[in-house]
Amino acid sequence: MGSEAATTANRVELSGVLVEREALRYTPAGVAMLNARLSHGSEVREAGHPRQLEFEVAVRFAGSIAARADRLALGEQVLVTGFLAPRRRQSKSLVLHVTDFASPDRSTN
Repeated sequence: MGSEAATTANRVELSGVLVEREALRYTPAGVAMLNARLSHGSEVREAGHPRQLEFEVAVRFAGSIAARADRLALGEQVLVTGFLAPRRRQSKSLVLHVTDFASPDRSTN
């Protein structure tokens, strides 16, 4: 990777099923926050061989997206776009922070 932009990229797109959702909450600054989990399953090719993937990932919605996500039902299919960040300062575990999402199960979000 020769360019600086390539070394600083942090963009994730992932489809999955909403399997867990906490209650919508607000930060002391009044920003809406919603923590959830997505379950993903797919088949990819790695080194020329098929590989089955099944995993869950923690996701976090913030601001107006959190209010939209609060209307999602458990079991609903979603496609999320966002970035990875540590769960907390000094943490090694990651959370996918959602910057946009779409739900093919609904005609509008």
